[in-house]
Amino acid sequence: MSLIQLDIHQHVATVILNRPEQGNSIDLASAKEMMDVAIQCSEDSTIRSVVLTGAGKAFCVGGDIKTFAADADEIGASIKQITSYFHQAISHWVNMQKPFVGAINGVAAGGGMSLALGCDLLYASEQAKFVMAYNQIGFTPDGAGSYFLPRLVGVRRALELLYTNRALSAAEALDWGILNGVLPAEALLPHVQELAQRLAQGPTQAFGQTKRLMYQSYHNNVDAQMALEAQTLAAQSQSSEGLEGVNAFLAKRPPLFK
Repeated sequence: MSLIQLDIHQHVATVILNRPEQGNSIDLASAKEMMDVAIQCSEDSTIRSVVLTGAGKAFCVGGDIKTFAADADEIGASIKQITSYFHQAISHWVNMQKPFVGAINGVAAGGGMSLALGCDLLYASEQAKFVMAYNQIGFTPDGAGSYFLPRLVGVRRALELLYTNRALSAAEALDWGILNGVLPAEALLPHVQELAQRLAQGPTQAFGQTKRLMYQSYHNNVDAQMALEAQTLAAQSQSSEGLEGVNAFLAKRPPLFK
């Protein structure tokens, strides 16, 4: 049985964290498999958008604490091994030139919440909850949680969630700007997959360059960012996507991006 299930249909890859009896917690084997799947999502040119969700009642409860406890004498080395694969997986998904959409079907805790925060677009069921959980056991964040969370909600709110381990409901996460939408449980995955299907028919390269511009804006001043925008726009306008988009606009027909 795959610990990270990958289904590809009509250019949409649906990635399912598949350890439901363990709350889809992350151990060494699942982290390694996650990295392999993330690389495939990034490199397979037939995949044009990616959906991430969990099997069972939880999305992901974070690291497999029982595994850590069983390997207490070597816990530091064990965590470095797991995070090396886990972080590479997140890096490939975040940096791939394709839309990355999360469907959070239940609890997202610790590394599970960090993983969810790395999605480009994020939707959740009404039953979903979000909790950072790290400080509760004397740990600190991983999975780029300390990167994405303060950028989404601000430093004070991020520290509140980390210090108090308060769980956010889906409604609160939507209000705080973590989520794009909240849906009934039975409607969540169909909604996200339908969105991913529409995105898969869009200008994949333009999506990727747009994502790159957004992340680069964290590091540039306004003039450097405008220079990057001009350079990127000029290149995209000469691409097959840009030419098709202009021709379709002039012909008053829907564009056909390939």
